[in-house]
Amino acid sequence: MIEARYLDIQGALGFVEIVTADGEGTGSGTGTGEPTVVCLHTAGQSGVQWRRVSQRLADRGYRVIVPDLPGHGRSEPCPTGPVTSLIDYADWLTALLRRLGVDRPYVIGCSIGGKLTLELSLRPEFPLAGAIAMAAEAGPGRVKIAGLRRELDDVAAPARADRTYLGSLASVGRSVPPSQAHLIGLMHKREDPEISSSDLIGWGSHDVRDRIADLTCPLHLICGSDDPWINVDEVRETALQINELHGPPAEITELDGYGHYPMEEIPDFGAHAAEWLTALRVESAAEVIS
Repeated sequence: MIEARYLDIQGALGFVEIVTADGEGTGSGTGTGEPTVVCLHTAGQSGVQWRRVSQRLADRGYRVIVPDLPGHGRSEPCPTGPVTSLIDYADWLTALLRRLGVDRPYVIGCSIGGKLTLELSLRPEFPLAGAIAMAAEAGPGRVKIAGLRRELDDVAAPARADRTYLGSLASVGRSVPPSQAHLIGLMHKREDPEISSSDLIGWGSHDVRDRIADLTCPLHLICGSDDPWINVDEVRETALQINELHGPPAEITELDGYGHYPMEEIPDFGAHAAEWLTALRVESAAEVIS
């Protein structure tokens, strides 16, 4: 069952889908006790990226929350203009989750959504139960911020949609059939260029490497071996550094043959996500006992 809601968050209406198993009510709080998982989209995109995943997770016993960030999908733009700080997006997400009465959710995100997952997992004032950060490094994203700022003056150029399509094709992995890669590219072309460029400025400036000791929950880092946007060795190093702190644990999974958009590239991604979430639930329970 899917409930679509608009909530006034920070002076603008934000859109969120709340997905539960068929026949179960969603309600406005934490439901009947099922664990909550929040799914975060990539730069310039929307919650539609989780369309083939959210119901599958719900059918496995999760209450799934899929927001559109400000200016994305069906959410209204931020009143102060496009957002270039992932800190601001994380503040918005925290406000949204508090408005929904969500406590200690699991969060899974990809690309800027992966970085937002890292950011949220490091906030003691709003601890998570577990986090799955896909296609994201702890350090700044690998983009040229100065070039992106210049591009904001030229985002309406006719070639932008084609560049988004071709860039999406270049970012998927070699295991993805051409027809599926084509669909991913077509869906991504619907982005707002001004919003996506602003998102990438946030991607390129967000750095949590000096805050990993603040991790509040078990963390699973997911990397595609064919992802041109990240350095898998850097992600692996982050996991090692976290585990040396002897706090909440981190692990890393490298997905052979896949790229920057696992939830759109991998057949039945919901089954993989459910397996990772189950492992996090075990780790989270162990953390509580200890």
